[in-house]
Amino acid sequence: MFRPALLLLLSVLATPALALPAPMSEQELTDKSDLIATVRVLSVSCTVVTKDDKTGEDLPVYLARLRLLEVKKGDGKKGDEILVTWRAVPKGIVGPWTVNYYPGEVVETHLVKKTGGVSYGSTWWNAKGEDIKAPDNTELPTTPGETFDAPKESTDQHPL
Repeated sequence: MFRPALLLLLSVLATPALALPAPMSEQELTDKSDLIATVRVLSVSCTVVTKDDKTGEDLPVYLARLRLLEVKKGDGKKGDEILVTWRAVPKGIVGPWTVNYYPGEVVETHLVKKTGGVSYGSTWWNAKGEDIKAPDNTELPTTPGETFDAPKESTDQHPL
């Protein structure tokens, strides 16, 4: 009885899909990032919902607009706005495989420029530090075209 249970446990633990890759060290994150900055998340939009190839689950794709508050590495400067994209992961996935950004959040993050150079993505799953200012909530839009905006702050620049 013990041996079959042990074999089952070992086979589950050996499954690569269940293994969470190691976090990158601070040095690795720095070396592999195109932009390291403290940012304020101004808005998050759901751009499209796609079906996951393996699970068939509907997964939103997100576009966040971030304002650079402080730049430690990269071409951006304080006050610039950048776009960050990411895709939700299936609910059954073990570990934090995606980095979510929430409206109103202030956080230091490590980013890489996406192909084409228009937007950024997170360098790795541990690319975002602890919140400097936590968001009011961690809900994200789920319908294409839906946008959640950050609460206005006196430091936000308003378009004319």
